[in-house]
Amino acid sequence: MAQVQNTRWWLIRHAPVINPDRLVYGRSDMKVDLADVKSLRSLARHLPKDAVWLTSHLSRSLDTALCLLEIRGEDITPIRDNALAEQHFGLWEKRRWQDLPQGETTRFWTDFARQHPPQGESFADVVHRVGPVIDAMTGYWAGRDIVAVVHGGTVRAALARMLGLSLEAALAFHVDTLGLTRAEYLASDTQPGWRVTGVNLRY
Repeated sequence: MAQVQNTRWWLIRHAPVINPDRLVYGRSDMKVDLADVKSLRSLARHLPKDAVWLTSHLSRSLDTALCLLEIRGEDITPIRDNALAEQHFGLWEKRRWQDLPQGETTRFWTDFARQHPPQGESFADVVHRVGPVIDAMTGYWAGRDIVAVVHGGTVRAALARMLGLSLEAALAFHVDTLGLTRAEYLASDTQPGWRVTGVNLRY
């Protein structure tokens, strides 16, 4: 009987967005800046061959993934999943922080793990959305390498799910653009579980 192999995740936050007005842009589609060719090439060289590629439906996620694949010379179409998107900031989207109602933002920052902007999501909602995708993909693509080019909030939510972290502990991670987070699901008969081998890796 063949032994089930570990499943390896390569979580990448997309390249920086072009946002001179410093707008709130969680779920909004913003253009991405792919000018840092040196960092993109360095990251691309360290990614696995023949991996499953995932992105969210947002263009900054997909465009970063396609750039990395082009550098690698791989003809792969990423799987796009809306559930891997960044936190939705509701009525705050495409507005500047300083222009938002002070009462609303004060309530939000008192417990931003659980509070949500008007008509938006809390970080708890993001974990609830992202966690099942991590579980499902880990099971479906068992034994494979999975490259997910996603968002800072998505990476934090994945870490919360993988390590059983509290919302506050997960939010303590700073996730850099083009930073790589590596995790592995250990397919052991006796003690299966997650192992995180690096966060914000830069090459």
